[in-house]
Amino acid sequence: MSTPKFAQIKQFIVNNIRSGMWLENQRVPSENELTAQFSVSRMTARRALSELTEAGILTRSQGLGTFVASFKSQSSLLEIKNIADEVKARNGNYSCTILVMEAIHAIAPIAIALGVEVDSHVYRSVIVHNENDQPLQVEERFVNPHLAKDYLHQDFHRHTPHEYLSQVAPLTEARHTVEAIMPSSEMCQWLNLYNEEPCLQVIRRTWSSAGIVSFARLVSPGSKYRLGGHLTFKK
Repeated sequence: MSTPKFAQIKQFIVNNIRSGMWLENQRVPSENELTAQFSVSRMTARRALSELTEAGILTRSQGLGTFVASFKSQSSLLEIKNIADEVKARNGNYSCTILVMEAIHAIAPIAIALGVEVDSHVYRSVIVHNENDQPLQVEERFVNPHLAKDYLHQDFHRHTPHEYLSQVAPLTEARHTVEAIMPSSEMCQWLNLYNEEPCLQVIRRTWSSAGIVSFARLVSPGSKYRLGGHLTFKK
């Protein structure tokens, strides 16, 4: 099966960015230029540019054109996305490194966050999410075993904790806080940071209709990750 034309255009653009031929904030070919270069309709060229813009690879400015976006990975602050899908949407290669999978006794802060009794058993995982074999985010997650009893038996190389929990305890509510932190030496090791730099930390609690499902700490290097969102207001 031949590759669709819009996908060929997307790969052409991504390859030029990855190779360093097109630099951050550099203008990329317009819809008309891509239409002529690839012998496609303008709609096909627009689809390629639009999908790369939605993935955060390109940025469009009305009247000026389309440009290579900042090289920081971007996640939405207004919705919860699966990090593997975010990476793949940027035409990146997703992988993960599982550091910890264990059952622990919940100390008071964790018990309160999960709505369980102090010293009761909860599940803990620590996973490094990678993009193109480079650490992008450390996810430390505590899970209520009553709502995800098989959590520790999952192969998170095949699907992320977010994907699994969304299946067994569909999300109904989420709350999160965002702050800049200086990483610990252990965190620097997990993220392959040779020089300390500020990191972005997201603390997130998620609920299903049956109660609190998980409490997670997501940490990413400030130089590689950012949060963004788009709001549309009704008149």
